[in-house]
Amino acid sequence: MTETPESPEIQGKPPRQPIIMLPLVITVLVGLMLVIQAVQSFFLNEQAQEALVVWFGFLPMRLLAGPQIPGGILPLLWTPLTYDFLHAGWEHVLGNVVWLVVFGTPVARRYGAWRTLVIFFVASIVGALAFGVTEYDQVAYLIGASGGIAGLTGAAMRFIFQPVIVGRDPETGAPVALGRKMATIPELLRSPPARLFIIVWVVLNCLVPLLPLFIGQNVEIAWQAHLGGFFTGLLLVPFFEPGHGKPVPATNG
Repeated sequence: MTETPESPEIQGKPPRQPIIMLPLVITVLVGLMLVIQAVQSFFLNEQAQEALVVWFGFLPMRLLAGPQIPGGILPLLWTPLTYDFLHAGWEHVLGNVVWLVVFGTPVARRYGAWRTLVIFFVASIVGALAFGVTEYDQVAYLIGASGGIAGLTGAAMRFIFQPVIVGRDPETGAPVALGRKMATIPELLRSPPARLFIIVWVVLNCLVPLLPLFIGQNVEIAWQAHLGGFFTGLLLVPFFEPGHGKPVPATNG
């Protein structure tokens, strides 16, 4: 009789753990941002880097300047999305990557890959529109993933501060974590940590355009994209919630 090797669990060995614990969709987004930044930094000269921003960064002034800018208004078809993957340097991209991992991971585990991408890209588009409303007459390019990441942050606010609901296994009676209920807006505002986070987020971003009055120079922070993306994620995510806000167990995505 041929013997079959026992599984690691039967032999007493712990099962292998995946090297990367992040959801696949978050890993892919992080990888794209880092690879593109590496190409910019190590393989493109200054002229090529400027061309990359011109063709893939979001410039709302294209609506007014049109033919005076390379590509005219045509890049407005894709730049509200592609600006996510361009950054001003390693400090910029690494800061966004950390924020994406922290707030994108719980969203991806709860809703899966494609819903996470929809939130990310819709928030990016709304963030770009919010930026365009205030910068339409300025030669100001929007780059960086913070608009989409702000959307994932807003989405995460709806559940990460809610208590875990515990049920009972019908066969064993053992306690089982069922997940976290999605908070309504009133419930969100009644939650001290969620309320504090939202207030601090909004206030800090609203203060950005006032900083030149105190430091004497412009601050290149796209506060409009942050606010637009954040509230998009906050309001959009209920449409992806299974069971109309009932507790949702974590899933890999």
